Amino acid sequence: KLGDISEGYRNVKLSRSLLDKVGSRDSAGEVISIGTQVRAYVEPLQATLEYHNEGFAAAMSSGDIIQAALNLTLICTTSLFAAANLQITLDKCVETDKFLYERKMVIFMIQNKCLHHSIFKLIGTDENPKDFSVEEVKILATNNSVMTSYYFQKAFISFTFRMYDDSKHFSEKYLDCIANTWANLLFAHSYHAFYMGLISFWLARKSGDEQQWHERGKRSKLSLKKWAESSQWTFENKWYLLEAEESYCNNNFDRAKLYYEKAISSAKDHKFVHEEA
Repeated sequence: KLGDISEGYRNVKLSRSLLDKVGSRDSAGEVISIGTQVRAYVEPLQATLEYHNEGFAAAMSSGDIIQAALNLTLICTTSLFAAANLQITLDKCVETDKFLYERKMVIFMIQNKCLHHSIFKLIGTDENPKDFSVEEVKILATNNSVMTSYYFQKAFISFTFRMYDDSKHFSEKYLDCIANTWANLLFAHSYHAFYMGLISFWLARKSGDEQQWHERGKRSKLSLKKWAESSQWTFENKWYLLEAEESYCNNNFDRAKLYYEKAISSAKDHKFVHEEA
């Protein structure tokens, strides 16, 4: 059943146990990379990083370069969301860039480069990753999954630095892409929903399209509320923050204050220091 996290989690645990029973590791990299994306909806996010390290090692030992690249790329993405040290995350991105470049894995390279750019901005350096090549630009213009990653990172950074016009522009571009993107299983899409919720409520307070953006924020809030049922650790503070933002939009300031405080407390308890801030 689509959307049944508990059933998905049960099947992931079953697949992992079958790997051990059968003894073959040929598909271990793929089982771990995809399975970890489901586990991240249930287990503490910070704990899932080690699973991808295991997946990378398993994929390399069986010669599965695609799954090795996927595990590496997911380590970088998850590290940013899991409040890992930014410099350590940047170093991992550089290492991953080198791995992907040497194997000419262009689609992974583009997606990692988008993340790399965001981390540079968050650290506050003037440094930037290399510009997109002609081949990368062509892929970026035609591959919907890659475009989704690109526009999300652009919207995320624009919102972080409160650039209104860019936040609105890139969010609209992202929303145009997301309905047709194949990789809806990935854990990153829960973070996309979270930040689209924050951006939407912010834009609702500032734009002439208040109702449209308010509805988008509300949809994101309901998604985070549902996911908080499967992982209080990872999603509770995010749901609370979106509740606070919606209440603020509705001029219910007492309720907003309550949920801001609950969001701060939950983020602190669950080690999401960037979200606590």
